[in-house]
Formats: sequence, structure tokens, C-alpha cells
Amino acid sequence: MERAVVVFNLLHMYKTKERNGILLYLAPNDRKVAIIGDSGINSKVPEGFWDSTLNKLKLAFAKGQFADGIIDCIGEIGDRLKQFFPYHTDDEDELDNEISYDNLNE
Repeated sequence: MERAVVVFNLLHMYKTKERNGILLYLAPNDRKVAIIGDSGINSKVPEGFWDSTLNKLKLAFAKGQFADGIIDCIGEIGDRLKQFFPYHTDDEDELDNEISYDNLNE
């Protein structure tokens, strides 16, 4: 979790107008996962949402359903983003949507 927070900050995921950046952090070698949401989205999702989503992901991983687990996790997060931050025609994509590998320099 500590490294996920560091990566969240290194990627400047807090630099969105509505503070709704979300990091899905996977550390397969350490068998660790984390979800970090910025303050804007954290203030909107129900209590326990991140833990529930993370537990579903861990359950899928335990069954060897890695791709399905990630797809479902991203879908669930995306549904919440749509609910609380619906798309507007003048929206700009503020964050890079590419996969970032943790070879970031601190």
C-alpha cells in the first residue's frame, strides 16, 4: 500500500480538476494489490467500496482468473466514476490511460 501511494503521487494522479484519479496497483511478484482513489472520488463512494472492490479482485486472483478479475475491477470502478462524474462534451482526459510499470524514479 505504501508503494501504491508513492506511485499515485509520482504519476501526479492528484492533478485532476475534480480530484477523481484512481490507481489500480498490482505487484504480482509480491502478490499484492491496492486501489488508491483521490479525495474527490473518495468523498463520493460509499464506505467500504474500495475494500469490497479489492476483495473481489483478490478472490478472482485466488481462482487464477487474473484477466477477468482486472476487467471486472476496472468496470466496477468505471461505473462509479460514471455515476459521480458523468461525461460532459467539454471534458478533457487529464490523466494518461496507459499502463505504467513501476520503474518510476522517485
